[in-house]
Amino acid sequence: MKKILLLLLICFAQNLFAQEIFTYDDFSYTINENNEITITKYNGYSSSVDIPSVINGKIVTAIGDGAFWECNSLTSITIPNSVITIGNYAFSDCESLRSITISNSVATIGKGAFFECDALTSITIPNSVTTIGDYAFCECGSLKSIIIPKSVTTIGDGAFLNCESLTKIKISKNNETFTVIDNILYNKKEKMLHTCFSKKTNVVIPKGILKINNGAFSDCSSLASVTIPDSVTTIGVHAFSECDSLTSITIPDSVTTIGNYAFSGCFSLTSIIIPNSVTTIGEYAFSGCRSLKSIIIPNSVTTIGEGAFYSCWSLKSITIPDSVTTIGEDAFYDCNSLTSITIPNSVTTIEYGAFSGCSSLTSIIIPDSVTTIGSEAFYCCSSLTSITIPDSVTTIGDYAFRGCESLIIQCNPGSYAEKYCKKNNIKCLITPDGFWGIIKKKIYKIIIHFVK
Repeated sequence: MKKILLLLLICFAQNLFAQEIFTYDDFSYTINENNEITITKYNGYSSSVDIPSVINGKIVTAIGDGAFWECNSLTSITIPNSVITIGNYAFSDCESLRSITISNSVATIGKGAFFECDALTSITIPNSVTTIGDYAFCECGSLKSIIIPKSVTTIGDGAFLNCESLTKIKISKNNETFTVIDNILYNKKEKMLHTCFSKKTNVVIPKGILKINNGAFSDCSSLASVTIPDSVTTIGVHAFSECDSLTSITIPDSVTTIGNYAFSGCFSLTSIIIPNSVTTIGEYAFSGCRSLKSIIIPNSVTTIGEGAFYSCWSLKSITIPDSVTTIGEDAFYDCNSLTSITIPNSVTTIEYGAFSGCSSLTSIIIPDSVTTIGSEAFYCCSSLTSITIPDSVTTIGDYAFRGCESLIIQCNPGSYAEKYCKKNNIKCLITPDGFWGIIKKKIYKIIIHFVK
């Protein structure tokens, strides 16, 4: 998040150089084509600040991106009635900011506007606001209550992410878009569960909900169980990430998409059943699920995303269905308990680092559908003793088998695999063709033993 913030501020700084910057008291500002002022930076050290509504006869209409970023001495601020927009990360990391008065003229609260304002305990959003941006109040650890008026039509992803103390959220009964039921925020128009606020242990999602929003249950560390109705089609990005107490979950067969990082860091999750309706397992969807011992991937899945099972330390075996064509980068990285895996004939590409660090994996057969084995695909698979590579493989990336000290690759004479072995000083056993190859399979196991 800090890196993203830095990039945004750099981009903003570049935009500033294209405009002339003026100063007034402790404020830097720019003037737009409508002769209106945007506050671009606060240069003072006061604990209490009143932003002026007029500077040199010109109206102040915006607080620019990052204008008060890391103003650590700031404890309170008043925004005048002239301001319409609070920019992205405008008050980000103001760690001492305890109170803020937002005027009735403000329409937009930008992305990350109050990100990591740790001392902020409550806030009232005025009736003029229509949009609360992504991560607007993210990491406001002391925020206990918030009032949202009927005017708000958009609340961005993660707007209240990691607001650990937030237990009271009030939304106007006249708000046509949002409602709160049992401290869970719902988007009525999109039939979406937006955000879970309180530290719940069990949640039953109402029937009729179509989507679980990005980050909806992220960091709900007390959540032990959740019931998902068969109306849900999408589980969003980071939907259940870092739910430390979640032990099992059943995904209904209405779900077609499991978003990136959806269950990332669910350390207690031991099993999960993915229904036949799912076609894609998103990037890092189950990464860091250290207790996950088994998972059933249905034959509807065509892609196992990058890092999908990254560092699933307890995963011992997995069968990939013949619908899958691509095993993504780092898909099973550091699955150090994985002893066996079956790769189907549908797979054409094993991406970079797909099985890197699978230190318990002993043998694997590459099907003749595979054409590419990516760099570091089996890096540091220290127990890997045997792998069969077919003639179909025409590309093997750098360090694909580095750290596999006991490995002997079986391949056909003249194959790309044989050339790769010679070039990289890897032990190679040339498999004979035809009838001889069929009747001598058992003999070759003995040969492998003695070659080692």
